[in-house]
Amino acid sequence: MAKQNIQQVKQRFGIIGVSSELDRAIDIALQVAPTDLSVLITGESGVGKENFPQIIHQYSRRKHGPYFAINCGSIPEGTIDSELFGHEKGSFTGATATRKGYFEVANGGTLFLDEVGELPLSTQARLLRVLETGEFIKVGSSQVEKSDVRVVAATNLNIAQAIERGKFREDLFYRLNSVPIRISPLRDRKEDIALLFRKFASDCAEKYMMPSITLTEDAREMLTNFRWPGNVRQLKNVTEQISVIEHERVITSEILQKYLPKADAALPVLASQSRDSDQKIFSSEREILYQVLFDMKKDINDLKNVVKTILEDAATSVPQDENPIFHSPAAPQDKIPVTLPLKYEELMPKKNHLAEVHDRSDFQEATEVEITNLSLEDAEKEMIALALEKHDGKRKLAASELGISERTLYRKIKEYNLEKL
Repeated sequence: MAKQNIQQVKQRFGIIGVSSELDRAIDIALQVAPTDLSVLITGESGVGKENFPQIIHQYSRRKHGPYFAINCGSIPEGTIDSELFGHEKGSFTGATATRKGYFEVANGGTLFLDEVGELPLSTQARLLRVLETGEFIKVGSSQVEKSDVRVVAATNLNIAQAIERGKFREDLFYRLNSVPIRISPLRDRKEDIALLFRKFASDCAEKYMMPSITLTEDAREMLTNFRWPGNVRQLKNVTEQISVIEHERVITSEILQKYLPKADAALPVLASQSRDSDQKIFSSEREILYQVLFDMKKDINDLKNVVKTILEDAATSVPQDENPIFHSPAAPQDKIPVTLPLKYEELMPKKNHLAEVHDRSDFQEATEVEITNLSLEDAEKEMIALALEKHDGKRKLAASELGISERTLYRKIKEYNLEKL
């Protein structure tokens, strides 16, 4: 594609940069735009992936058709199918009317699926079908409908790793990846950093009616050599902070240093990732349920051993021929001191009642409960059903009772066919 055409695209869509990697990505977008091939845009968060679907749409034969951008990661798992493919009236709780999905209303246009790697596997299967055949079925319907939609997808995930972990369908990846476009991170486009800073500083000065900031030579070098893990979005935030907070309009390296995160500074991590290595990290509610059942079995075995120890201590604390507990019902009760583990103290009576037992044969060996044979699916289904029944079908309260999100509860209800509860 001619350099002049690429420059026109940059001006039209407000793209700043002169790096060869950026020009190559724009060139691929212009080349694929006249076709109907699916496009997968990859790149780190904050590199500006959202500009390229608009380029593809505006330079295609569908430019007069509708264009919709959907963030797949922001839509709850229980409603994503309805959002994309529509639903029939009464197909689920809250479906008070028939609704069209994006694939129906975007017919003849372009659909941009941002964060496509966040789609549930069931939705990925539906998406694969509509990409291959142009056919889809609304939620709660049995009628096959047609749609002529160009799909452009984007993700910041490592799709190869997601496929390996079973989080993304391999066949869908190959279907979406007809034409790949990779957007380079800002650290690989050093020649664009100073240009972007100047653009953001000028925009901020114009917006808030203040003089624009400039950089000294050492500050410009520091800005260029910084890694920018947040890419263009992070650079824009830093530029706006300096523009608003600093009184000086000429920014030195000492001033700039205050706004750049330290090289060894870590971003906040999830609580599950900051736990000690000896703590269990659960990846799903199924693992939590299994761990609970395992702990229950261990507690039963511990309790059995405690009871056995109590009986043995009671039998040996008094000579057999003088033991009033087992040979003389009229004898006064003996108090046998027993030390229990702290977790079982509250389960035992405050006083010893062994005097009420007249026959040692009344005691039987505790039977070990084989919890490992219990079906996890049945246990999970029963727990969800009981919670729904307890709260009269109010899913928010049931989810809180179970310790899971409403989104997860909605998916489990569909999985176990519990919609009628």
